[in-house]
Amino acid sequence: MERLYESQKLALWYFWTAIILFGAQLLFGLLAAIQFINPDFLYGTLNFMTNRMLHINAMVVWLLMGFIAGIYWFLPLETGREVVGIKLGKLAYFAFVGAVAVVVLVYLLKQYGSGDFFTMWFITEGREYIEAPRWADIGIVAVALIVAFNVVGTAVAARRLTGILGVLMVDLAFLFGLYLAGMFFTPNISVDQFWWWWVVHLWVEATWEVLVGVLMGWLLMHLLGTPRKIIEAWLYVEVMLVFGTGILGLGHHYYWIGTPEYWLGIGGFFSSLEPLPLVAMVIHAVYDAGVHKLKTVNRPALFWAFAQAFGNLFGAGVWGFMHTLPQINLFSHGTQLAAAHGHLAFFGAYVSANLALFYFALGKTRVKEGYILNGTPWKIAYVGLIIGMFGMTAALTVAGFAQTMIERATLGSTWEAFMQAQMHPWMEEAFRWRLFFGVMFFLSYIILLYDLLTAGRRVEALREAEVAG
Repeated sequence: MERLYESQKLALWYFWTAIILFGAQLLFGLLAAIQFINPDFLYGTLNFMTNRMLHINAMVVWLLMGFIAGIYWFLPLETGREVVGIKLGKLAYFAFVGAVAVVVLVYLLKQYGSGDFFTMWFITEGREYIEAPRWADIGIVAVALIVAFNVVGTAVAARRLTGILGVLMVDLAFLFGLYLAGMFFTPNISVDQFWWWWVVHLWVEATWEVLVGVLMGWLLMHLLGTPRKIIEAWLYVEVMLVFGTGILGLGHHYYWIGTPEYWLGIGGFFSSLEPLPLVAMVIHAVYDAGVHKLKTVNRPALFWAFAQAFGNLFGAGVWGFMHTLPQINLFSHGTQLAAAHGHLAFFGAYVSANLALFYFALGKTRVKEGYILNGTPWKIAYVGLIIGMFGMTAALTVAGFAQTMIERATLGSTWEAFMQAQMHPWMEEAFRWRLFFGVMFFLSYIILLYDLLTAGRRVEALREAEVAG
């Protein structure tokens, strides 16, 4: 086991906090899935919108924590020195965790308030997906700034600026800069939605995508020994395509907030180009694995890296492409097809990446030199999580097709049409299948948690048994 830098110890704090929040995300998601079938379940105590809000916001926070952990883990390895301002980084961690705890308690105990400045600042902003109160928004930006300071300060102190570090610095600037777009307040709903989409779409789909590219690049270098020049070449292509297509691809949402019709075509065309860097990443992962003949001392990290590459391609690429073409998006926008795309895309692009990073760190801290991190529980969790996610995605896709046909194409997108579609047997059946696979996903998470807690001890016991006999 290697001697850890202080920043790597901090990375482990972030990783474990992220894993706990992952469980919270799944728990609230299950409650919301039950309420899709039985709206009276917990009505008045823990309403559907609260469960959905906690489900989505827990996902955003735990994924962000995982990314920050990845930065703190690999940054000293990249620069060859301890991270500058690590005490400030630790302070930001405690502030981040404390803020999350307060926000969750407020959501559970208060949930909503009147439409005034007090509610916006201290309860919820009420904007879908970014409901955090304003003080928490400022805290998120502050944490991002501290991480950026840690990265830039360390690179300057080490007098080392690699291509990966350069991409990371630029991306961190966009990470906190774009989030500011969601803090504008205007009573004009179209203007408000315009800026809201810049956060929801570009912040999550562009800055996160590039950040994950940086982290997976470092992972492949340390896990498989992939040459730096190959990693950086693909990273530059990814940056160019993600930002080049993502900004105009954002336009496929504009049509729905009252902007001119031509945005539907522009947005749809450039959205359809977004999968290209994802295809390149899959080719890259398959190539690396073939060169090394799947040999590694950390099999869970390797297989979660595969899951990241293929999950990203199918979730963000294929499922996203299916309903962003203008002729389809005109009817499917905002239906359960979008939910299907979102579930698989986030699982493939971000959840799998975080789990690959976590297992890599686990291998460095729990497994002795020369031992191989492997076993049965992680395989069960791996298969269970993937089947569970694809099952939920398939069920939501079926529900989305039914909703598109009934609510949009047949009944004309009225409120009554929405209600009739929600109560249609085809959608209700799909929601039951979504709950079934959601339970499977949660049980697989429990096995994953068990594996993460016990992996090191089991590896040593297995190796000692092999040596003894």
